[in-house]
Amino acid sequence: MNYLVHLYLSGADPELQLGGLMGDFVKGPIPTSYPEKVALGIHLHRRIDSLAQNSPHTRQSRQRLDCKFGHGRGIIVDIFYDHFLAANWSDYATEPLASYAKKVYRLLQEQHAQLPAGLQQVAPRMIEHNWLVSYRQRWVVGRALKRIAQRLSRPLPLAEGVDDLAAHEALFLHDFKGFMTEAMDFVKDEFDIKVR
Repeated sequence: MNYLVHLYLSGADPELQLGGLMGDFVKGPIPTSYPEKVALGIHLHRRIDSLAQNSPHTRQSRQRLDCKFGHGRGIIVDIFYDHFLAANWSDYATEPLASYAKKVYRLLQEQHAQLPAGLQQVAPRMIEHNWLVSYRQRWVVGRALKRIAQRLSRPLPLAEGVDDLAAHEALFLHDFKGFMTEAMDFVKDEFDIKVR
């Protein structure tokens, strides 16, 4: 769900980035048919998800959200963190987000045949609506959460999460910054990936 965070933490290697994007769409064992770095990117995605699940920063963010969101709180936090990374991109990267996003979109187009079916369906919409850049806007966060909620087997009012974001934005941003520091240290130590 948090495409931009996974891309950023994958570093500058396009194959690692591709695997980072594919992570939500590849279930079970990683197919041996994938190139080594793509497979490593998928593995990295899973390790970052595990880190996020157990991080005190993301746990704090989930606890800040209304209980009505239930198990959807993790989804909401994922989207919030993409929003914060997009909105504060210059704090984390020197390349403008717009040009970074164009490179990612080109990569998705060039590697379309290699993408899992789910990502093949998502990628054109991501490109057309410029998701990576548009997440800077709070209203886009609400739209994304509404779209995700429609795909859940049990309805949850995820789009209402933007009200919590508006009410506690500074606290969520504090959590996000703590998680990003933790995650950047993790990918450097465990995968030798420097993202700055």
